[in-house]
Amino acid sequence: MGWVVLLLLVALSIGLLWLLRVRGGLLTASAAALLLGSIGYAVQGSPDLPGAPAHGNEAHDVFPLTEARHAFFGSFTPAESWLRMSEALARDGQSEDAVGILENAVKRYPADPQLWIGLGNALVDHARGVTPPAELAYERAEQLAPGYPAPPFFKGLALARSGDRQGALLLWRQILKTAPAKADWRPLVEQGVAALSQPSATSHQAPTGS
Repeated sequence: MGWVVLLLLVALSIGLLWLLRVRGGLLTASAAALLLGSIGYAVQGSPDLPGAPAHGNEAHDVFPLTEARHAFFGSFTPAESWLRMSEALARDGQSEDAVGILENAVKRYPADPQLWIGLGNALVDHARGVTPPAELAYERAEQLAPGYPAPPFFKGLALARSGDRQGALLLWRQILKTAPAKADWRPLVEQGVAALSQPSATSHQAPTGS
């Protein structure tokens, strides 16, 4: 089944790019990215084995990464094929390959902030927490898109997924202070603040007696 899903992802991604009139070098680069991910998965992965579900947490439940990414950048961008392949590998438990694809992507397109954010997200998934390389990836995205809320939002999401609720809330509340009232992504940030402002499950546990 894993092979079928992989082939469908590749075919659908290339077909979508063609329908969007992506041609020439950009189409070639996107197809190469898809093929690179497929080859890496074939060599290092186990597509015939069922995927192991990732351990859930409150931030993952509130914000699936793909939906959050589309809220800030839309669904049809040059980075989309790279990011979809990386996210598909991560869902199959191939987090190292997911990181590798985006490391190659940022080498090819170092000025794309969305790819740097994706790399930060993949590094957090792989390490199961925020690491210095992930922080550097988010910082690079912020340098490339100064003032745009996506880099601090996803850094906050990474903090929340790592258990730092207060760190995430601090970043998201700062975003809301200057967020336009009608921004498409504003409800997403508001939802995150509301979700993380609720008491965590552990806060309801009764203290143990001595």
